[in-house]
Amino acid sequence: MTVPRPTAQARPAVLTGVSMRDLLASCAAADAVSRPPREPDPQAPRPGQAHPKAA
Repeated sequence: MTVPRPTAQARPAVLTGVSMRDLLASCAAADAVSRPPREPDPQAPRPGQAHPKAA
């Protein structure tokens, strides 16, 4: 008696429709929100504060 060969399983259907631009944008957004906020630059003028050379 012969042993039956296993049959190849059908691959699940792949849903397409997401553009590469949208995929990259979502990855960039996920990367941006997963990092802690940066410390403010101590040399940068504060909001509402005049620049020292602006006169």
